[in-house]
Amino acid sequence: MGSLFRSEEMCLTQLFLQSGSAYDCISELGEMGMVEFRDLNPSVNLFQRKFVTELKRCEEMERILGYLLREIKRADIPLPEGEVNPVAPLPKHVLVIMEQLQRLEVELSEVTRNKEKLQKNLLELTEYTHMLRITRNFVHRSAECEPPQVQYEEFPFLEKDSMMDYSSMQRLGAKLGFISGLIQRRKIEAFERMLWRVCKGYTILSYSEIDEYLEDPDTGEPTKSVVFLISYWGEQIGQKVKKICDCYHCHVYPYPNSNEERNDVVEGLRTRIQDLHTVLHRTEDYLRQVLNKASESVYTWVIQVKKMKAIYHILNLCSFDVTNKCLIAEVWCPVNDLPILRRALEEGSRKSGATVPSFVNRIPSNDTPPTLIRTNKFTSGFQNIVEAYGVGNYREVNPAPYTIITFPFLFAVMFGDLGHGVIMALFALWMVLYEDNRKLKRTRNEIWNTFFEGRYIILMMGLFSVYTGLIYNDCFSKSLNIFGSGWSVNAMFESGNWTWDSTLRTNAFLTLDPNVPGVFNGPYPLGIDPIWNLASNRLTFLNSYKMKMSVIVGISHMSFGVILGIFNHLHFRKKFNLYLVLLPELLFLLCLFGYLVFMIIYKWLAFSARDSQMAPSILIHFINMFLMQGDGVPPLFPGQVGLQVFLVVIALLSVPVLLLGKPVYLYWLHNGGANRIGMYRGYERVRRHSEEELSLMRANDMEEGSVPSDLSTSREQQKEEFDFGDMFLHQSIHTIEYCLGCISNTASYLRLWALSLAHAREYQHTTSNCILY
Repeated sequence: MGSLFRSEEMCLTQLFLQSGSAYDCISELGEMGMVEFRDLNPSVNLFQRKFVTELKRCEEMERILGYLLREIKRADIPLPEGEVNPVAPLPKHVLVIMEQLQRLEVELSEVTRNKEKLQKNLLELTEYTHMLRITRNFVHRSAECEPPQVQYEEFPFLEKDSMMDYSSMQRLGAKLGFISGLIQRRKIEAFERMLWRVCKGYTILSYSEIDEYLEDPDTGEPTKSVVFLISYWGEQIGQKVKKICDCYHCHVYPYPNSNEERNDVVEGLRTRIQDLHTVLHRTEDYLRQVLNKASESVYTWVIQVKKMKAIYHILNLCSFDVTNKCLIAEVWCPVNDLPILRRALEEGSRKSGATVPSFVNRIPSNDTPPTLIRTNKFTSGFQNIVEAYGVGNYREVNPAPYTIITFPFLFAVMFGDLGHGVIMALFALWMVLYEDNRKLKRTRNEIWNTFFEGRYIILMMGLFSVYTGLIYNDCFSKSLNIFGSGWSVNAMFESGNWTWDSTLRTNAFLTLDPNVPGVFNGPYPLGIDPIWNLASNRLTFLNSYKMKMSVIVGISHMSFGVILGIFNHLHFRKKFNLYLVLLPELLFLLCLFGYLVFMIIYKWLAFSARDSQMAPSILIHFINMFLMQGDGVPPLFPGQVGLQVFLVVIALLSVPVLLLGKPVYLYWLHNGGANRIGMYRGYERVRRHSEEELSLMRANDMEEGSVPSDLSTSREQQKEEFDFGDMFLHQSIHTIEYCLGCISNTASYLRLWALSLAHAREYQHTTSNCILY
């Protein structure tokens, strides 16, 4: 539980792995997932490392498995249910898996190739059948009508009458040629224009569209095709027509010369199509059997290959000793998990049967350890939100636990509605109850995966929306009168302010006066009184209420974030940050914007309904605070002007302290200030590392009994690298960012007010439209 509020304490350890047991030891460590390996061969090319051959074998198996998965999904074969998490295979079993995968790939590719050939042949025969059926109606000619041996080479008058039909050509004794086939419907117009331009009208094109869709052999999608018949005269024209058909990727089929030949071809096609259907059906059954057999083990193989590839990748990060019999690895490991690490190495050595056990040795290091924060299925979503803005430094306070409350609450402030919150909570509760369902967890829909991964966030947002909906007394833009309104209309008539005749008949809007006894009997027990839903000034009231609440929530949220820095400064033993960083930040924030919150709360408490007309504007007072003016505006309380001048001066003085305090103090320490006061509080700074990490390293080294001379030596080396200009630049950027951020973030929190009003008005319009219809 401690790692939830602060990252785990890490240590650098050295692993000595025997060559025979290194694979099994790395496999055990990978199953536990508790260490991070360092690359001990940074100067060695990736293709020159020890286990490159094994990695290439794993990549080849991944390629085959990817091919198998694509074919299984294409065949719509369900994969086995249940979670599969096999261990990495032993090196001696890898060749067996590789052989099985290669055999499956060869068999599957051969069957698939035969199936594609059969489908292509079937498509060609089907197209040929459609062509013969449709072209029967294009031209009716018989062998008796053809002049047997009369041929003309030139017809000069054809240029005068380019449009000729079949009968005129036959009467002239021309020998006609025919080309028939299929073309895609979208190409037929361009195809017709090209024939006309190239052949000068010496062709006659007839075409008709096929009623049914045919599969495109290139894309596999159903397309509409057109059957065409081209009649041409002359061999040269015929060659041009064939080239045009090739350019437009037409499927050309032979055209029969007589009806008898046509009938024979149709009968032969019908028989061949039936035979192809039979063979294709058997081929598909066999292919499905192969894929069903592969689907039983494909997920197991995928996980095993991934684990095996990861193991060899880790082994490439290790270095060999001088004898090449032992692998040396360096890992970052949580201090609390060192006993588990030792047991994992013992288990790996036992599985491999090694005579010499592998062991671990903890080594000191000045490098920055990685940040490790343990999460569970509930906190992982909130941790991801925090890490989207940046991962904290080592051993810093983790803000994710507090985000579990603040993130859903800020959402609920914007979208506070009881009905809306109930729907969200029920939807999230359904995902939580069925979170182990494999169909919900493994989908290819990215939007659904986002919702499912954030199910606990949505659940919390729904529950908080229910709470703020009760506070706003808003359920689908309708108020709930559960406890009865605290306002009474009868008191206005009983006091004589209203009359039944004149007041009700002459006034479209009536104003309830809370100063009249009996009109206002007290606040509503929970949330806003339901009578405000009927009031004409409802929007004005909610505007003021939600805007001020947004400012209060925002400044409280920012102050809480600054106060969290106390735990970091105390943990890293940097108490000077409390006085030179945290205190100026708090003074700047609270003296300006904290005073604004004070004025809001004071105005709520000091002014009642009786003297509310005399209440001054907080905005005017806040502006006058910076202008240091107070004349002409009644004060909220006595001595307000002097207090405002004092707060502005304190806020302005905190800026140079925040800007110069830390760099000057560290410069003084660097030049021997700590020696004069006889305390070891020097500032050591190494490039790429923070002073907090170094102080923690020194504390750990002191606990482990390091020699004081080592500390003094490292201190001298670090002092030489101290750069006052670098530190001053860093602190300048932080000061500018913080001061501007206080202003901009305070304004940004007004989005809570704006979106809350927009959400309420949108629901109100939607509900009104539903009622009207």
